Amino acid sequence: MMSNPIVLVVGAAGRFAGLLVPELVRRGATVRALVRNDANAAVARRAGAAEVALGDLRDARSLEAAARGVHGVFHIGPAFAPDESELGLRMVDTARRAGARRFVFSSVMHPTNGRLGTHAMKQPVEEALFGSGLQYTILQPTNFYQNIEAAWPAVLAHGVFAEPFAKSANVARIDYRDVAEVAAKALTEDHLAYGTFELCGEEKLTREDIVAIMGEVLGRPIAAAEPSFEEWRTMANPPYDERQLGSLANIFAYYNEHGVRGNSTVLRTLLGRSPRTMRAYVGELARSR
Repeated sequence: MMSNPIVLVVGAAGRFAGLLVPELVRRGATVRALVRNDANAAVARRAGAAEVALGDLRDARSLEAAARGVHGVFHIGPAFAPDESELGLRMVDTARRAGARRFVFSSVMHPTNGRLGTHAMKQPVEEALFGSGLQYTILQPTNFYQNIEAAWPAVLAHGVFAEPFAKSANVARIDYRDVAEVAAKALTEDHLAYGTFELCGEEKLTREDIVAIMGEVLGRPIAAAEPSFEEWRTMANPPYDERQLGSLANIFAYYNEHGVRGNSTVLRTLLGRSPRTMRAYVGELARSR
């Protein structure tokens, strides 16, 4: 393990990459946060970032400055961005030219699934890493527990957990903190180099299973609702444009038809413990609210 490696974390103030910052700090890394403004810089510093680079994935010069002198780079693409592939390719090229050694890419489970365009957009970035000369690690996590947080106020207020696909669909999920732990290991140690790892929690839960857990934690019944996408959109008001909403609707339609299956063996092996559970996550939400 290198002493005090400098790691550039893309989106270090975000809901997901932000969870990586304290993991890296615990392993002795110096985190350089790539953020877009001073407000996000303050968030990243509170999480433990020692350095801040103001920049934008669409601004090559700002990326060059941000990557100067780093040992490793963590990249997660912006959700539903139409140029997500190009942004990832630019970050890989920036890391290579900056002389970085390690690169961890938070991709997605099943990036070869052509029916899910947002999944397929990760594939060019993975392919670029293979020939980059970087010591890469590709992580392919499934749906994140943390996505439930946006629905939690409605669960508390109305006793309903609503997602716009069948409540009986099995959708594999994962706590992104487990992904962050694996990413931190890959950025500070050598034994995960050149690996591509599908990451999934141990539970294969339907929404009916999840509301049963919520009900047990909260001590009252919680219902599983199946709104149409338009009804869900009105309730959730996600911060996306029409094109992005179309991509999201396509994902939910796929979940409705097929669900999402995954295997937890790899994650359990990489962590050296059992993955975090939905019950534990819901318990944390209940205590925090």
